[in-house]
Amino acid sequence: MNKRLLITGSILGFLGVVIGAFGAHGLEKLVDADAIATFETAVKYQIYHALLMLLVASFALSEKTKKVLHILILVGVILFSGSIYGLATNVLTGFDFTTIGFVTPIGGALLITAWGVLIVKFFQMKK
Repeated sequence: MNKRLLITGSILGFLGVVIGAFGAHGLEKLVDADAIATFETAVKYQIYHALLMLLVASFALSEKTKKVLHILILVGVILFSGSIYGLATNVLTGFDFTTIGFVTPIGGALLITAWGVLIVKFFQMKK
């Protein structure tokens, strides 16, 4: 499980940097400042959770807990950041991302749940 967490976290981090660079250099003349700020928010959350996934691999947690966290974080990032990427660049595509905007809070809830699981598991740890 640790290898899977490390690989997934690394891929999310890599893609976060690539997507962030695209947003900073490729979108500035294509979308307005509000859309770029929104795009940057998605990048930040993706990077934060890529780092979290890398850290989870080093935590003294059960394999089951790590698997649950892996799923919560990965799906949360895809739904949260992914939908925001689409919404921020909506004017550039032929697809209306506002029709799937409802997945953004679902992704956010999954990320919040991952943090909640960590809080509970840390309180349950023995000294």
